[in-house]
Amino acid sequence: MTDTPEEPRLPPSLRLLKALVIVLMITMIFGVITVVGLLVTRMPDANASLPVLPPNLSLPAGKTALAVTMGQGWVGVVTADNHFLLFNSAGNLVQDLTLTLP
Repeated sequence: MTDTPEEPRLPPSLRLLKALVIVLMITMIFGVITVVGLLVTRMPDANASLPVLPPNLSLPAGKTALAVTMGQGWVGVVTADNHFLLFNSAGNLVQDLTLTLP
């Protein structure tokens, strides 16, 4: 006979809980690795060229720009006095639309 005491075993419910925690930990590690991998591989090219405003685009006197949007061959500017100014790619004003807000 040996004098070393036997190590007590965990009750069955705690063994199940321990196994569930281990499975959850492995799942979360896999999930974090997957999200990081997707972010790294799916992010757009950081060196991609940004759109450039036409160099001679200027707002009419008294207009303040709130937002700018660009499309192929045109630039749109929303002003503080609820106007949408549409410019062509050369920077010339094509249309001035008055916006009516609800």
